[in-house]
Amino acid sequence: MPVTQTIKDFYQVAQTRDFTRNFQFRVTDVLDRGQSILTPDDLVYITTAELPARTVANKTVPYMGLSFNLPGAASYPGSDGYQITFRSDMEQGIRRIFENWQRSIFDDRTSTGSYRIFSSSRIVLDLLDQNFNTMRQYVLHGVWPQNVGNISYDLAGDGDIVTFQTTIAFQYWTRGIIE
Repeated sequence: MPVTQTIKDFYQVAQTRDFTRNFQFRVTDVLDRGQSILTPDDLVYITTAELPARTVANKTVPYMGLSFNLPGAASYPGSDGYQITFRSDMEQGIRRIFENWQRSIFDDRTSTGSYRIFSSSRIVLDLLDQNFNTMRQYVLHGVWPQNVGNISYDLAGDGDIVTFQTTIAFQYWTRGIIE
């Protein structure tokens, strides 16, 4: 028997469960080799980021004319280009932090760098409830700055706040529930 959903059903469920809002999310820490590189004041400048994706591959196994679907390995779509957008502070301090971190990975002036993935380099993301308490954390592991984005200026502009993006590569993510 088909289930009928009415406007009243929608309203009752919406009152009970509510909806996630696009601002109920925070980047709460960025660590390079276990050390926080951004202060809580720096983190206020983050305007956008996303919860990361995860995929389990499907492996098809044929048997006697039928195809069976089996789970395969996990992958992390977007792990090669996770973007965070920052408002640019007047002294460009946040951008400088990412420029220095990126240069430590590879310095084109000397052709040297760490060239390494550090498991203690992480980004911590908090998913927030209606009262802005952390419900769940997502931790991106083995992060490094792939790209420090450009900043556009406009001499004919009217004073808009300037933003820039950083693109982070990561290896995988884990999830935790705050209790």
